[in-house]
Amino acid sequence: MKKLIILFTLFMFSISYGQSVKNIIPEKKSAFKTGEWLKFRMSYSNFLNAGYSTIEVKEATNNGQEAFHILGKGKSTGLISLFFKVEDNYQTFMYKESLKPYRFIRKINEGGYTKDQEIFFDHNTKIATVNNYKHKTVEKHPISSNIQDMLSALYFLRNQDISNLKKGDNIELQMFMDDEIYVFKLQFLEKEVIKTKFGKIKAIAFRPLVQAGRVFKEQESVTVWISDDDNKIPLLIKASLAVGSLRADLDAFKGLANPFNIIFK
Repeated sequence: MKKLIILFTLFMFSISYGQSVKNIIPEKKSAFKTGEWLKFRMSYSNFLNAGYSTIEVKEATNNGQEAFHILGKGKSTGLISLFFKVEDNYQTFMYKESLKPYRFIRKINEGGYTKDQEIFFDHNTKIATVNNYKHKTVEKHPISSNIQDMLSALYFLRNQDISNLKKGDNIELQMFMDDEIYVFKLQFLEKEVIKTKFGKIKAIAFRPLVQAGRVFKEQESVTVWISDDDNKIPLLIKASLAVGSLRADLDAFKGLANPFNIIFK
């Protein structure tokens, strides 16, 4: 399930991005609100149900500032769970005004591989304090002024105006993960209409350039579709892996901030 969360964030970006895309500004209309809940179904090689992931937006405060508490959970099911049990818990806390994270929790168990981390972001000193509860260590790392974590990046992007993107434009993501800042390159592909369980939906396709090798088959193995409306929710993710393929589909939703435009004809 870790790969699903990473795939979500691969097509996100912070204010620091590539030369071909400039002056992206926040949307006047909020793309999400407290109470939004999304559920995604993961399948392996297009037929084997691998598990489910949910992301929920809750209310929070920090030092008198209003904030969002976003909770992401993933769990393996069916035959996959018998051979490789997954239980993932990701949480981010981000300020409503700036959409910058101030706290991130990552507690996972993937086939016996575990992580138990809590990260505090200090945007004044530009320092991330990583508490590793599994190894009982505390480390400090420098960060950029607009760093995002694995979940906050998704919601930061959703509240940006991307209407000026053109086919072939490249953007970048800066994300703090595993005690490092990662930079992912992405390419805007096109607008299209895709089929979902809810009907046909107008979508925007992105292609993140991932590292080929152990997990992904090629550098251009991943494609992500988000809704072409004011919500900008992930609809579909496809990835060719070194062995087989992985797919994530929007399976259920509630509490959207804006109308979800479905084409019934």
